[in-house]
Amino acid sequence: MPKPNKKIFVIDTNVILHDATCIRNFEDNDIVIPISVLEELDQFKRGNEQLHYNARDFLRNLDELSVNSEESELKKLDGKIRVVVNHNWHPDVEATFNEDCPDNRIINCAYKLHHENSGQDVILVSKDTNMRLKARSLGINAEDYSTDAVENVSQIYTGNRLVEDVSSEQIDLIYKSHGVDIEDLDAVIDPQANENFILRNGQKSILAAFDPFDEKIVQINNPIAYGIKPRNAEQSFALNMLMDNRIQLVTLSGKSGTGKTLLALAAALERRTDFRQIFLARPIVPLSNKDLGFLPGDIQSKLDPYMQPLFDNLAVIRHQFKHKDKRTGKINEMLEQDKLLITPLAYIRGRSLQKAFFIVDEAQNLTPHEVKTVITRAGEGTKVVFTGDIHQIDHPYLDKRSNGLTYLISRMKGQDVFAHITLEKGERSELAELASNLL
Repeated sequence: MPKPNKKIFVIDTNVILHDATCIRNFEDNDIVIPISVLEELDQFKRGNEQLHYNARDFLRNLDELSVNSEESELKKLDGKIRVVVNHNWHPDVEATFNEDCPDNRIINCAYKLHHENSGQDVILVSKDTNMRLKARSLGINAEDYSTDAVENVSQIYTGNRLVEDVSSEQIDLIYKSHGVDIEDLDAVIDPQANENFILRNGQKSILAAFDPFDEKIVQINNPIAYGIKPRNAEQSFALNMLMDNRIQLVTLSGKSGTGKTLLALAAALERRTDFRQIFLARPIVPLSNKDLGFLPGDIQSKLDPYMQPLFDNLAVIRHQFKHKDKRTGKINEMLEQDKLLITPLAYIRGRSLQKAFFIVDEAQNLTPHEVKTVITRAGEGTKVVFTGDIHQIDHPYLDKRSNGLTYLISRMKGQDVFAHITLEKGERSELAELASNLL
């Protein structure tokens, strides 16, 4: 007899595509994989996107478990795993959902298990909101896969703080010195590595940051990166961390128009002599996880709409200079020599990036596992920058809590080689800022 508190989790395909190791995260509960899930995974075996890798990895692991069911590999899993192959429709499901599709077959499997196991909780786990709603309409418990989700998005680390009641003497000391020991600033409590501060006392103010390498509070100046000047305190913080080569991982979050990608690209160009290549990449999220082959046209016409915003940011930097300015010529030269590459993120897979300045735009559309995969590509001397807006997610199975950018910020906070800033103020134009705030 099963334990009274033992649950049965029915796993949807999108959970496996999101995390190939998901079956290890259900403790001692039982896991059911409907045969429809395996049939859907079969369609994702070929390809170079992360979801294709996840499909292959999961199927390989499941195959190994099915062959070596008594071996040590299975003993790591406290619950049982089984594949349910019965496709016979339950009359209630057939009457409610008359379409024969994989989603409805998975719901049908969960519904039958729900009625056959009245002493156990049967829970359908899916990252598809509509799938969960359909399941609940039949009285089935349905949950999102939230193992890698951040609990409270409202408390996400912003990377900067306003600290008031700092004495004029302490502010003057920061201005005059190369850094002030944290013990000498009693107003700043428990600073995180590379955390930024606006210190003020009503009359004076200063921008500062905690340098974890020297363990001091240091002044933040207003740097200029390839002609781009910061327009507010947050942009000053961002440019300083972007141009500090000791900080190897940077995240910039904020709404559209706050200058995230522009600042990252400008800093990369300013620091170009420290790196062999600059990569500017973004994930492609077309047609609910279908690959580019589903879009019309040749490969370049498929990619152009996705890459155009990155070229637009490059154009902003170019247009600051006169046509004959050597900095404009340098950008063209770097593009021609592939020292500046604008590319879909999938094309980076498998590469080891040595001494590269690697910018990943729209990082909110990456899963936590995809973010990890990108960072593990970083070789010696590489700096990785992720930019994105956690409130504008195009991926069908991610949200503010479960996307890779949120996950990365919450996990890396406090590490010496990591810095983050949330950009609040839009600088694209007064009209754009007004629309962003009011509409």
